[in-house]
Amino acid sequence: MPLNTPATAHQATAWDRAAVALLGAAGCTLSYDALQQIAITIHVRPALTYLFPLVIDGFIAYGVRALLVLRDAPFRARLYIWTLFATATTASVWANALHAVRLNQQTHTTGLHLGDTTVGILSTIAPLALAGAVHLHILITRHDAPITHVPAPLPPEAPQLAEPTPDDDEAITHDLTPEANQSPDESVRRIGRPPSAELDELLALVRPVFTAHENPTRNVIRDHIRAAGHTISEDRLTQIMATLRRDQHGH
Repeated sequence: MPLNTPATAHQATAWDRAAVALLGAAGCTLSYDALQQIAITIHVRPALTYLFPLVIDGFIAYGVRALLVLRDAPFRARLYIWTLFATATTASVWANALHAVRLNQQTHTTGLHLGDTTVGILSTIAPLALAGAVHLHILITRHDAPITHVPAPLPPEAPQLAEPTPDDDEAITHDLTPEANQSPDESVRRIGRPPSAELDELLALVRPVFTAHENPTRNVIRDHIRAAGHTISEDRLTQIMATLRRDQHGH
């Protein structure tokens, strides 16, 4: 049953479940009696004859549920379940029909006497009623299960621009300004808060750290500057790293 399918106005009651259970129990009892007598004729010990009907009709009852539960399983699994169910159903129907026909042949009455074919067909109602009752019970149970409504997916939100961080206080103005063509060592007009230290001061602060590390990274230099209580933007950090590397190669 689909998750979003609304429940109908007619709900199964306890009487419905009881009626289905009663039909299944009646079919099972009639089939059980015939199969137990068949067990005696195939020389099953009298103390164990009750197991023969349970094996055959048990596969019918649980085979119906397995077919419904595993209806989306791979083909091989479903084929295996169908084979077990068909074998058990055929065995039960055949055994019930054989039992009824043999008894009909041995019975001589003066009243109504049905033919072997009619008796055989009517005797198959019991095992088929068992399978049908199990199927109905599963369908009723599923119909009365609580329905879960799946919420509709929310529309994708429009991308939002990231808010500037506190370190972005030295943003460079537009490239069309005259200062955009100046070298890194020359002053660049910036907007936002003024830097907390001049470039020469920051270079003097981080030059020992840069020299002490074999492979100094941006994170190392940034952390050292921040540990000294200064703020540093990515642009200023790039300028510092370029100057330090140029000085290092010059030596």
